[in-house]
Amino acid sequence: MKLFVRNLLVAAVALLVPVVAVADSLSVHTIDGKLHGKFINNGKVRAFQGIPYAAPPIGKLRWAPPQPEHHWKGTFNATSYGHHCAQNHVFADMIFQDATSPDDFGSEDCLTLNVYTPATANSHAKLPVMFWIHGGGYSGGASSEPRHDGDFLPLKGVILVTINYRLGVFGFLTLPQLSDEQGGASGNYGLRDMVEALQWVQENISNFGGDPRNVTIFGESAGSFAVSTLMAVPAAQGLFAKAIGESGGALGIGPHGMLTADAQGVKDEALMTKLHVTTLDELRAVPTAQVLAAVNHDRTLRFSPVIDGKFIPEPIVDIYVKGKEAHVPLLAGFNRDEGSALGKDMTAEKWKAYAADHFGDGAPAFLHLYPATNDAVAQRSAADYGGDAFIAYGTWKWIEFDRKTGDSPVYRYKFDLAAPPSKFHPDPVTFHSDDIEYVFGTLATRPGAVWRPEDWKLSDQMMDYWTNFAKTGNPNGPGLPEWPEYGPGDPVLHLDNPITSRPDENRPRYEWWLDQEEKAADTAKHY
Repeated sequence: MKLFVRNLLVAAVALLVPVVAVADSLSVHTIDGKLHGKFINNGKVRAFQGIPYAAPPIGKLRWAPPQPEHHWKGTFNATSYGHHCAQNHVFADMIFQDATSPDDFGSEDCLTLNVYTPATANSHAKLPVMFWIHGGGYSGGASSEPRHDGDFLPLKGVILVTINYRLGVFGFLTLPQLSDEQGGASGNYGLRDMVEALQWVQENISNFGGDPRNVTIFGESAGSFAVSTLMAVPAAQGLFAKAIGESGGALGIGPHGMLTADAQGVKDEALMTKLHVTTLDELRAVPTAQVLAAVNHDRTLRFSPVIDGKFIPEPIVDIYVKGKEAHVPLLAGFNRDEGSALGKDMTAEKWKAYAADHFGDGAPAFLHLYPATNDAVAQRSAADYGGDAFIAYGTWKWIEFDRKTGDSPVYRYKFDLAAPPSKFHPDPVTFHSDDIEYVFGTLATRPGAVWRPEDWKLSDQMMDYWTNFAKTGNPNGPGLPEWPEYGPGDPVLHLDNPITSRPDENRPRYEWWLDQEEKAADTAKHY
């Protein structure tokens, strides 16, 4: 009888051990305290969501550099997203899964991040870490968007971190009064949040099974602008080992061209006038909704990174020219139809007139690069020109300059596969942001899209390329078409069905843009 009871106890313990092990795997210690996560994707992935990485930027910390989070007591419940950062609703296709209503403006108490790991990862795994920075023009977006979900990327053997950072007026307001208060520099709070989150990763990610020495920063649109900027700013040096940029670079003439803090500060002072306040205390006391309403639909009040002389010490392009950027492997590119919303009503006659009006004697050279032989060609040229001005040229310039001075491997792509129509993107084009769901394996989250086998195949291939790069600095691996390093001959990998690589056929267009910039700079010197 005693032997029977003993055998029952042994069996019970054997059954209990896996349960305890599973429960323990969802409990992780950080420098701020213990937290508890959950399983997602049928138990294949551990998710730790809504983790504070900095103190709430409210009260006196509104428009201040991020401050360390206070230690919490007990166990933090990391099973739901933190609030998305306060923002006006500017992008129809942005859907949020956090507790804040999708129709609401979010919260200023939003500096949280999410960690996703393979279910089997333990604190000794030392897996590569992929640190995602969402897009949205520095004015919208959040880590809780379904297309950024962490259900699938960790299955490729990486740890995924996604973050919120301050946006718009709360992330990038620049004022002389703030500069006086903060040691001579203000603004760039959203970028400083990213650095704070990267420092959190350095201090904590090993407890989740990640390798702090192998962190890859990656982002799309404004997130890609941010990646190119973080490669250049001194405060981010040493916090990451690789970089991936999807459609955006802070070296070009695109919508995020940087002003100096002094120039931006003069413009931003209009906000105080509009809100009828004269002091920082009064400004910080204005309710969130009222601040957002004051800047909504006001094109004279635009908030983005500035050259403040400290966090961003000089123009980003100058940092790359001098080779002072982080010397890390880079994978970057853009989509074929970045300017797909442009050119729909263009005709050959209109396009030729546009060339003559804007470029005068240079119109023939312009039309050679962006031809107008018939209406269909003119429509394509207008879309290409708009896409180059918006995203492609700036991304190319980033890649090109880093290739010259970065002393590290560079891999360049162009995303060519036209997506099937969907709710927010009815045209079958490779639109701006089209690549996100492919990279994350989240195609099923795009409303209204009916996906084809080639979409699922390309998504899996892109996930392999991206995670291979995060692991080794080289995207190539078994079963994938060879991705040549960007070097002599300008080889570009075309993400399409099938994937191919060939020399860059559009280099003359980007060199034309570079020449236009240089001419404009020379003209400015004479005034």
